[in-house]
Amino acid sequence: MKILFIGGTGLISSACSKLAVQRGHDVFLLNRSASRLYPAPEGSTTLQADIHADSARLSALLAGQRFDAVADFLSFTPSDIQRNLSLFRDKTGHFVFISSASAYQKPVRNYLITEETPLENPFWQYSRDKIACENLLMEEYRKNGFPATIARPSLTYGPTQIPLIYGSWAHPWTLVARMKRGKPVIVPGDGTSLWVLTWNEDFAKGLLGLLGNRDAVGEAFHITSDEVLTWNQIFLEAYQALGAAPRLVHIPSDFIVKHDPASLGTLIGDKSNSAVFDNGKIKRFAPEFNCEVKWSEGLRRALAWHEAHPEFQTIDHEADAKWDRILEIYQRE
Repeated sequence: MKILFIGGTGLISSACSKLAVQRGHDVFLLNRSASRLYPAPEGSTTLQADIHADSARLSALLAGQRFDAVADFLSFTPSDIQRNLSLFRDKTGHFVFISSASAYQKPVRNYLITEETPLENPFWQYSRDKIACENLLMEEYRKNGFPATIARPSLTYGPTQIPLIYGSWAHPWTLVARMKRGKPVIVPGDGTSLWVLTWNEDFAKGLLGLLGNRDAVGEAFHITSDEVLTWNQIFLEAYQALGAAPRLVHIPSDFIVKHDPASLGTLIGDKSNSAVFDNGKIKRFAPEFNCEVKWSEGLRRALAWHEAHPEFQTIDHEADAKWDRILEIYQRE
């Protein structure tokens, strides 16, 4: 197939573009610049443009092009989708939008999340925007036959990311450094919420199984691991891997948000809730989908990558000080 990844050099999309090249597809990446963390895979073709700004350059780059499938990792608002509908309406046989499992109802009324779980997140604008994008695409599918499919990753990570709750996404080593130094680490709630962590290369197998699959048009799929852990288990595995003594402090999510309002979406709107996914649908449509990397292994891969790349052991000093402040207030009250 001739495949275009809008993005293709991010944490999730790089694993997808790499796998697509390995499988012999003709892979194109549309992004604005080379990535130091996730270089374009050898054998792919880069179309360099900023999809959010370079309309004239985009038109020139896409002139005469047609793709069997387009995977969109860079749309976050309905206006992004409207632009891509205009760009690709006559240029692809399949358009897959990467949404988010955070779009599902929060809190869910049934512990097991399926693709029929309502989409409703009053706590996080990011999630509401993804829902609006999905609704727009499905309306285009129903009214005009636009060949859209929705893919919903949950918390997906890879060698460059250590996805611990209430950490620093841009500087994941910050929490690791606290753990290594024996400083207390905040775990929202009592740590018993159930969660799922998905290795990026495992997600890629599910997505590649959908691309170009005509049966998937008009459908939505989440693509996640089947391994379900509590946040306590997730942290304790990290302490074990580091050979450090656990110093977990459980603080109610509402208390954290009171003193850190910016965390409302990612906590109350996502990770404070239990999230257990039924992956039966993606396995029916993409039988090769199988999550092989458990948290115990993926975590150690990510820690080893950071140990081998000390230049990425960066610290978010503002976040570190914020956690100290919240811990002090909580222990004082």
